[in-house]
Amino acid sequence: MKDLTQGKILTHLIAMAVPMAVGMFIQTLYFLVDLYFVGALGAHALAGVSNAGSVFFFIMALTQVLNIGCGTLVAHAVGRKDRVQANTLFHQSMLIAAICSVLLIVLGYAFGHVFFEFMTPDAMTRQAAVDYFYWFLPALVLQFGLTVMAAALRGAGVVKPVMLISVVAVVLNIILSPVLISGWGSGVALGVSGAGLASSLSAIFAMVMTVGYFVRKVDYLTMPAKTLVPERQVMLKVINLGLPSGGEFLLTFMYMSVIYWALSQFAASAQAGFGLGVRIMQVLFLPVMAVAFAAPAIAAQNYAAGKYDRVQETHRYTNLLTCTLMAILTLVCLINSSWFFTPFSDEPHVILVAATFLGYVCLNFVPAGFTFAASGMFQALGNTWPALYSTASRLVLFAVPVIWLAGQSDFEIEQIWVFSVATVYCQAMISYLLLRREMNKKLVHTGEEPMSSPVSNSTGV
Repeated sequence: MKDLTQGKILTHLIAMAVPMAVGMFIQTLYFLVDLYFVGALGAHALAGVSNAGSVFFFIMALTQVLNIGCGTLVAHAVGRKDRVQANTLFHQSMLIAAICSVLLIVLGYAFGHVFFEFMTPDAMTRQAAVDYFYWFLPALVLQFGLTVMAAALRGAGVVKPVMLISVVAVVLNIILSPVLISGWGSGVALGVSGAGLASSLSAIFAMVMTVGYFVRKVDYLTMPAKTLVPERQVMLKVINLGLPSGGEFLLTFMYMSVIYWALSQFAASAQAGFGLGVRIMQVLFLPVMAVAFAAPAIAAQNYAAGKYDRVQETHRYTNLLTCTLMAILTLVCLINSSWFFTPFSDEPHVILVAATFLGYVCLNFVPAGFTFAASGMFQALGNTWPALYSTASRLVLFAVPVIWLAGQSDFEIEQIWVFSVATVYCQAMISYLLLRREMNKKLVHTGEEPMSSPVSNSTGV
């Protein structure tokens, strides 16, 4: 356990964010490695894998409930020095993860193909999506248990072991991908099915390693016993806190689905280009997401310990780091975005769609950074519903006009990206207003000044 209520906030933030960024980068490499080798199979295969990969956002919506619920509540318990409660929360979260895993694997194999009937432009893309998804599903199922263990450790201030295990797992995935997809060394090329199988085998390895680490090295938290009895109130407490954040990712999944549906009216290369652009954008966001994900554990421990001035300080540093990093990334993308994509595809139209997408959406990077920081503070304060309201507002503002435009004869892909950029600015403003209300309500007796504007807090310009 690491006490985050002492020491410099900026030091804690950077010390936790760096290994988290590495770990998140490793997780994202699962997709990039698949995309690299699948890209050689053509636009239909690339579009199919991208389509199936979008389901990952749906799984993230479910795992995010446990990630935030378990991680925040464990951090609160650690801040109060209540080891018994920390373990109770961890154990009940693992029980929820087990239930979700069983349900997902049954529903996924029974009905997964139905989703792709509506989202793909042609039969070849649809078949590629289904083939990849069925072999990738075990990796998705294992995310529940892996997420809970990582969240509990993060709440206790420990992040490096999970990162190291992720590094080893992705190295295994990198080795397996060319062997299973292209048949390197084996002579048996499984295509997109091999991409899904490589990720699943790597996820199994990560699960075994993570459980082994808990059993051998972790003292403050213990693995649940086989005779664990469900505690309804504790389980509901975890779910209720994490549900809004899970709702955020569910809305993101719906946002992605609207785009894939709109792009299904064009050639498969349009979906392939968008999927490639999204994955590269996720990689670029990793340092920012790491800071935003590290902040809640720090702020939550200090909030539970009654050190509200340190909560305010955590928010200021998080804003500064996220928005500054986003400004740098914006400049990089504006200079030349197409070079990010040439390693993954040699089809000009795929690269054109991806580069055009990134060229537009990089204009919303800074407000997105502020939104990430605000979402982290909602988690730390134990009320994640405002973040859900903010995300829901963006989905409505985006989906309604795009669905209408998709039915027009002069509909163009670029119109999607314009609405995407505009709605992020709206979301950032709504997040700011909701966060100012939340912080002024919960931190009023600290003597701190009311929260200032996002400009002065985040970028300093």
